[in-house]
Amino acid sequence: MPIQHVLSSPLLQVLSTRVGWKGSGEGNRPGHKELSQHVSELSRLFTRDRHELETRYLADERLRRAYVAYFLPVNAAKVQTLLDELPERDLKGPSILENGPLRVLDIGSGPGTASLAVLDWMEQSSRRARGIEVTAVDSVRAALDEAKALWTAYCRINAPESARLHCLHVDLERNAWIKSIDQSNPYHLIVMANTLNELYRTADDAVQRQVHLIQMLLDRLDHHGALIIVEPALRQTTRNLHHLRDRLLMLRACTIYSPCLHEHSCPALIKNDDWCHEERPWVSPPWITAIDQEVGLIKDALKFSYAILRKDGATIVRRDPDVFRVVSELRVLKGDSRAWLCNETGRPEVGRLDRDEADNNGSVSEWHRGAIVHIRGIEQKSPGSMRRVKRTTSVRMIRPV
Repeated sequence: MPIQHVLSSPLLQVLSTRVGWKGSGEGNRPGHKELSQHVSELSRLFTRDRHELETRYLADERLRRAYVAYFLPVNAAKVQTLLDELPERDLKGPSILENGPLRVLDIGSGPGTASLAVLDWMEQSSRRARGIEVTAVDSVRAALDEAKALWTAYCRINAPESARLHCLHVDLERNAWIKSIDQSNPYHLIVMANTLNELYRTADDAVQRQVHLIQMLLDRLDHHGALIIVEPALRQTTRNLHHLRDRLLMLRACTIYSPCLHEHSCPALIKNDDWCHEERPWVSPPWITAIDQEVGLIKDALKFSYAILRKDGATIVRRDPDVFRVVSELRVLKGDSRAWLCNETGRPEVGRLDRDEADNNGSVSEWHRGAIVHIRGIEQKSPGSMRRVKRTTSVRMIRPV
């Protein structure tokens, strides 16, 4: 079963201090109510009324504080779950976690969401000996000031041996700032967390301009590095990410490390209403639970879409037509269990009748969105029909999330 992600004590301490959370029954209740209202306003703009979202919404101190209180912890947890997917060692070359300080580029950093997430992740015991240098890039100066303040507060609490943050105030839709980056000293990690969907929104072909941006960033990425794109779990933004993926692969600009298990066209784009997103369990901070109760939101899981791009051909698991990613929840019906899976053979619905359950296929009951599974001996009676796990089919879990 998937493991619940828990934010670290130092990060929770920094954020709770910024939010003014003192625990249940304490703190300024009127202030909490006002904060909750601003969170609700941001949530509306991020989901139902995206057309009203201003590009400089983080310049508003009230909305920025609401973002730090509610959306920063959620998005930091998303980034950290994806960092956990990166290999400690690559089979094809040196790991991005080995030599020298980790060089990170956080694009559209806002108040330093991904910057803090990577810093905190690097402070785990197995990685702490390595330093970290982060360049946070954003178009709102006040958001960068917030990022500096949170970074300094974290370093004051956790005292990392070597951690440097450089903030860069630029117009993200103009590529001059990328051209100024020295390609001889590439980044090991580039993160775009909830940024891509906010760029080029009024352009005739926003996806093509995004493709050009990613190509330029890939030129600034270490050969064994990773470029992580995280987007909201919304149908249109996710389908745009699928289109971006396909165009990059067509141009041979990169390969997909995760979540895809193939480099073919995305099968979720065949039907207009299909899309592929993640849902990962986590333990929410107490003030987020309190805000949810105040305004009727629910942040009991991390929901997002993503792509991890590489240039060295590394993949999260070995490519194999018998290896699938589960791309839906397991639906338990009367006498039947079903889920949608995806790999190089397509996006089939796979089911197992209760009467066909056996020791060798028992792990079907553990399927969950995002899990990677191996299936041998699957049955399909005719093209387009549901694929069936029979009593003789071998099913095993390769990687839960």
